[in-house]
Amino acid sequence: MVPDNIKTFPPTSLTLDARATPLDDLETIVALYQPRVFRFLLANLRDRDAAETLTQETFLRAWSARESFREDCSVATWLIRIALNLARDHTRTGRFRFWKHIATSAIDVDEVAASLPNREGSAEAQLIAQEQVKLIWKTVAGLSPRQRTIFLLRFLEEMEIPEIAIATSLPLGTVKSHLYRALHMIRTRHTPQKETS
Repeated sequence: MVPDNIKTFPPTSLTLDARATPLDDLETIVALYQPRVFRFLLANLRDRDAAETLTQETFLRAWSARESFREDCSVATWLIRIALNLARDHTRTGRFRFWKHIATSAIDVDEVAASLPNREGSAEAQLIAQEQVKLIWKTVAGLSPRQRTIFLLRFLEEMEIPEIAIATSLPLGTVKSHLYRALHMIRTRHTPQKETS
């Protein structure tokens, strides 16, 4: 019981600042998007431990900043943007450069190939696809970091070009240009040359 001389506020005045966001149900968000974020980080960093750590950090940061989510893009795009920024920060550290110098690849290409999102089809079709991914991955690893990121977002995560522009904070034309250059390099290295006689 509140004494008469104390002024009380209506219960709704305390909850006006706390708006509901799509990220309030963290368990569902993690269940839906964790495989996608992890797959992107694993393909980008090629280090399972770093990918697992940064995946957790992505969801922690998303949860902490959920009230700043403006809903001008999808939750998946926002999470990938957070993951991309964490990956960039991670690759800038001296420790990362040291381990990259020691081992150019911390995981086997088979592991990345096996985590492709589409698992439909026969075992033979999956094996052929995994072999093709091995060959293409070698070329993708040689792309510039920006080209590789855009390529992975487009073809591994199946994001649309405008979503990639939002996730990477790059203009649409720049995303298209980097994607074109990446595709051109991959096609020239993996398209059989016609013999001229």
